[in-house]
Amino acid sequence: MSETANPPAIVENSPAHPRRPGHDMSTRNRLLFFIAAWLIVLMPFLFWWSTWFGRQLSDTQITEYLNDDRHPRHIQHALVQLGERMARHDTSATRWYPELLRTAAHSVEEVRNTDAWVMGQDTSAAAFHEKLLEMLKDPSPMVRGNAALSLVRFGDAAGRSQIVALLKPAFIIAPAAGRVIDLDKIGTFVRQGGLITKLQGAEGTTEMRSPISGRIRSLSVATGATVAAGSEVATIDPSSEQVWEALRALYLVGLLDDLPAVRIYERNIAEIPDRLREQAMLTEKAIQARAVK
Repeated sequence: MSETANPPAIVENSPAHPRRPGHDMSTRNRLLFFIAAWLIVLMPFLFWWSTWFGRQLSDTQITEYLNDDRHPRHIQHALVQLGERMARHDTSATRWYPELLRTAAHSVEEVRNTDAWVMGQDTSAAAFHEKLLEMLKDPSPMVRGNAALSLVRFGDAAGRSQIVALLKPAFIIAPAAGRVIDLDKIGTFVRQGGLITKLQGAEGTTEMRSPISGRIRSLSVATGATVAAGSEVATIDPSSEQVWEALRALYLVGLLDDLPAVRIYERNIAEIPDRLREQAMLTEKAIQARAVK
């Protein structure tokens, strides 16, 4: 029997086994890849760093930020920092009190809203008390609500009706006739100022935004439908935090007339967190106790 011939050995780079095209990344491509990966990590961090109100500001930065009308979030950042100092009874914050009074008339709603909260952190400042009473007439329901909550810290129940309003849903009303486009979905959580829908009308596109933070409870229209001016488009339930603060305030200043709004949050349903249900019951108990004195 003849021996079976062994197959010829294949030598790398020989004609029988040619070199495969190289897949090594060039230095330039490797550098570009590294830069792209770094930016993917860096950009979210920079955004977070620039918008996080917890980042400590120096006294010089607080002054600069309070006067930076081109960047309202800078003003809010400085206000939050001052609010934290005031809550710690840090007297260094008093140097900026004139700025807090001036900011109460700022054109940006979110700035006035933050300012109303901050002024409630020092109940020894009579000027804040007077300014908060003026802010009960602000065109924004959220600013009025925050002013009312801060007034409770002063022992003043002048904004009680505004506090009760914080427990109630917001109704989104069409400001003009038009065709509904880009409609959001039921159950979606929206921030204050968040877009609910757009109306395409004769004079262009009108954006409809939520006046409060909360969840879309219902929609009265569908995408593509035509609505008349003054028609209800959506209902927004207030956020848990808004309800929580309102219930705590009514614990102190609520009246029997407020109980229907409070009892809504005593219901044993999934949409109402346990802590809100418990606070609502405590608030009713406190109101009832005051009524019999």
